[in-house]
Amino acid sequence: MGLELKKGCQYHLVVPTSMGVRLTPLNGQPMHCARLLMMQATSAETNVASVSSYLGLRVKVLTTFVKDSPIAQFIKDDLASRHMEYEGKEVPQGGPWGHRHQFNLADSGYGSRGPRVHNDRAGEVGRTLNVKDFDLERLFGKEGVQIVHMSGLIGALSPETGQFCLELARAAKRYGTKISFDLNYRASFWKNREKELRAIFTEIASVSDILVGNEEDFQLALGIEGPEAGGKDIAAKIDSFKGMISCVKKTFPNASVFATTLRQVLSTERHLWGAIMAEGNDWYVIEPREITVLDRIGGGDGFVGGLLYAILKGWEPAKWVQFGWAAGALATTLLTDYAQPADEEQIWSIWEGNARVKR
Repeated sequence: MGLELKKGCQYHLVVPTSMGVRLTPLNGQPMHCARLLMMQATSAETNVASVSSYLGLRVKVLTTFVKDSPIAQFIKDDLASRHMEYEGKEVPQGGPWGHRHQFNLADSGYGSRGPRVHNDRAGEVGRTLNVKDFDLERLFGKEGVQIVHMSGLIGALSPETGQFCLELARAAKRYGTKISFDLNYRASFWKNREKELRAIFTEIASVSDILVGNEEDFQLALGIEGPEAGGKDIAAKIDSFKGMISCVKKTFPNASVFATTLRQVLSTERHLWGAIMAEGNDWYVIEPREITVLDRIGGGDGFVGGLLYAILKGWEPAKWVQFGWAAGALATTLLTDYAQPADEEQIWSIWEGNARVKR
């Protein structure tokens, strides 16, 4: 196995993130028609980490909070319920028009009507994440971390968060922590910042051990030339991703694991769900299988979460992508946008296609 994890670490997984809340209408209704909403704490990075935290591994969240905010307290309580430790500066709100936690307005869709997501991130406190507020030498040097997982969403939030992710990657590399980087390119985040963010993403990718993203992520975030995305044809997507990774490996030889998911939407409740992973010179492809979907949001994060958990457990690479696929499928059966596995067996049962009752 190409990934040799550091021994004797206090933390299995650490994630930097900007926490917010997701508001979802009940009964599959669209947001503009809704009268009743479910609120949950959310972020892409904690969605990933939830697989490991629910299955007993030690997880730490690096974030920032609005001081004396009831939403901040709600988020802290939620992270604790997910068995996650957290560390973060308390930032004064600064009056009614100051800082707040982001709001994610996301309905689940129904039948022929697809989900719609609206991000309300004005005044987002997570944009103030600053490396000066964290003791990276203590975290990586004294306590020890096996994997740090970062997302392009955090790297692109602000100049401060970009520098924060850079310093995290540098410290992790210095102390032998493996680095997972989900590119998560967002055009709206990159507008008028292309040169700045390209440099940041390129440096992080150059020291990463695990890179996650589709063809467009690699081309738009890292400037890698490659084949066009395969459109709706799943076979074309597989060939396109393989061609892309062949190009990426030459530019980023430090990385040994590359992965992405495959999804074809038949209806809101019926998807074809697959995955591709390259580990070293070996390819692992899960041909898309039909899954039943309650809420699709978070399936991709569940995949990455399952992948990282399998790596942390030291399993053989073939199981990494299988467990990731099944963890992503599990997330789509839940009202939350993150997987909450009861145990490993529950996830493996999904992989095996076993939906029989367990008594």
